[in-house]
Amino acid sequence: MTKTKKEKSAIEEEATGTEKSYQELIANLNSIAQPLASRKLSKKLYKCVKKAAKIRHIRRGVKEVQKFINKGEKGIVVLAGDILPIDVYCHLPIMCEDKNLPYAYIPSKVDLGTSAGSKRPTCVIMIKPHEDYKEAYDECLEEVSALPKPL
Repeated sequence: MTKTKKEKSAIEEEATGTEKSYQELIANLNSIAQPLASRKLSKKLYKCVKKAAKIRHIRRGVKEVQKFINKGEKGIVVLAGDILPIDVYCHLPIMCEDKNLPYAYIPSKVDLGTSAGSKRPTCVIMIKPHEDYKEAYDECLEEVSALPKPL
């Protein structure tokens, strides 16, 4: 019984935490965080990551995502915008553009890690397409692809 209460409070904290502090999170972004997802798109991406993580259809972390981009795997790449130093992952957007993969930055590494079912913050996640969450994935894919690419 206590686990469900804890889970519910964690979900509520996550939802309200992101809602309240979106402007504060944007203040902590690094200089390369373009294209940045809006608050609404960020929520959709978190939900899509959560659904994909349930059936283990995500790639998590810089090394793993980089490896599978090189292998030609398709998906949406979601990067956290508050990572410092940026040298850790500044090469990934270029790789995504070379392979024609859609990518977007979201404001918080902590929220990205939490939505992936991890207690640790995460720099980057690749959401792979799957039938179980096809509608959410397609909606995110469309919106992320429509974001303007940085010059």
